[in-house]
Amino acid sequence: MALLVLGFLAILLATFVLVIAMTRRSPEEKTIEQRMALIHISPKNKDGTTPETAQLFKATRTGRLGWLEEILEPYQFAQTLQMRIRQANSSTTVGTLILTSLGLFIAGYAFAWLFAPMVLIDVPAGAALGCLPYGILSFKRSRRIKAFNAVLAESIDMLARALRAGHSVVGAMEMLAENALEPAASEFGEIFKQQNLGLPLRDALLQLLDRVPSSDLRVLVTAILVQKDTGGNLAEILDRTVFVIRERLRIQGEIQVQTAQGRLTGWILSALPVVMLVLLNLLNPGYSSILLHDPLGRKLIYFSIGMLAAGALIIRRIVNGIEV
Repeated sequence: MALLVLGFLAILLATFVLVIAMTRRSPEEKTIEQRMALIHISPKNKDGTTPETAQLFKATRTGRLGWLEEILEPYQFAQTLQMRIRQANSSTTVGTLILTSLGLFIAGYAFAWLFAPMVLIDVPAGAALGCLPYGILSFKRSRRIKAFNAVLAESIDMLARALRAGHSVVGAMEMLAENALEPAASEFGEIFKQQNLGLPLRDALLQLLDRVPSSDLRVLVTAILVQKDTGGNLAEILDRTVFVIRERLRIQGEIQVQTAQGRLTGWILSALPVVMLVLLNLLNPGYSSILLHDPLGRKLIYFSIGMLAAGALIIRRIVNGIEV
């Protein structure tokens, strides 16, 4: 019976991988679909927006799993996933992400069940493997935001110099799009494109905050919007903003150095019991078999997993509890 279940899960996973590989679109198909989307937009919508501005707010669908995305679109978690994908600048879709996570969950559950047929172990193992695509997406998102923050101060300096040279805010954004480092260049270039298509500067900046949820960027956007409403020397305001951002980065770097030992301790303490258990069973096969078959041993495993998770969360809370 067990072999039949594992065989069924293996066939299901192989079929899933084959479907994803066969339905994946080529870059040429993506380009054609984007151009066709521009053509099929009506000349003028009921609310008076032009086709170009309507395209800015049009949800783009990639891949051949549009039917699944249409089903998931009303739900908040799907909208949150879509926003995370945009923030990570990833080419994946919500449907692909969910199906990939489901397939990995089934594979992880089956693999864990093969070695330890215990529900409270198999389900977390499958969940950990199923969360892998979301973890990779979060890593890309975090890396992109950090890269943006690293070049933001220099970009603001360039923006202030352009304003002192007599350029408008939109013209300064164009200069940033041409001369700034990535990913700031592409993001400010998107603002310039939106301005040319008629989108108000406030809306363009707020959309930039949605794409790049950075505290440093929020300081810049707030400074520009306040100056737009109240007036003043924007170049001088940007100079002060750069000073604040650079001081925050300096303090954050010092905090990272001071808490490095605590983070390393947390990783070591969380992984040490699991690594030791695996090593002991490799050196002496069957050493911990009583934990898997005895009722008291299973209870001890559940209790140990719970304590490890609680300890890791407490250490993480202490280390990451300092904000600037």
